[in-house]
Amino acid sequence: MNPFLEGIIFGLTLAMLLGPALFALIQTSIHRGFTSGFFLAFGIFLSDIMLVVLCFLGALQILSNDYNRLFFGIVSGLILIGYGIITFSRKVEMANNGNHEESKKPGFLTYIFKGFFLNGTNPFAWLFWMGLTVGVTSNYGDDKDAAAFFFTGALATVFGTDLIKAFIARKLKSFLNNHTIKILNQLVGVILGIFGIILIVRALIYHLQII
Repeated sequence: MNPFLEGIIFGLTLAMLLGPALFALIQTSIHRGFTSGFFLAFGIFLSDIMLVVLCFLGALQILSNDYNRLFFGIVSGLILIGYGIITFSRKVEMANNGNHEESKKPGFLTYIFKGFFLNGTNPFAWLFWMGLTVGVTSNYGDDKDAAAFFFTGALATVFGTDLIKAFIARKLKSFLNNHTIKILNQLVGVILGIFGIILIVRALIYHLQII
């Protein structure tokens, strides 16, 4: 499969994750409007780019050895599977804030920094991108362009879907009850587990081909 298309598919999966950043995005869009939601989503996007770049640069150093590539390919797959299990069993309660909009809104930089630090200080985000980056880099081997296309597709898709969520946040609010959240968490957990298995299988296949 084309790396960019594969990244888009994975990005659509990431877009379904129901974490603190998503609820902050939805609630900000509901109470402060689409523009505020846009800047919050942009801050989350910048944070994801930073995490991927940092993890990618570290992955290139680690994976110069074929045995390291096999080891970290398996470990990254296990991390994704573990993250999938956590997501599958996660219990999320939406904050029940009022619907009023305050007359004075913070500046756009406030929302950018809020999104950036909300996502960047989430330890699960670091573990997730670290595991995915190492796994993807090990699967594509020395083809750095393929890995770059994958993450471009994934990050662009996540950002685009965040903007869509911000735009239709008022409509989403009526559908996002605890039961719906539980079902979506379970679906995303299964998909992440499948991606983790795929990473492990690819790492094993790649290693068998070079020995």
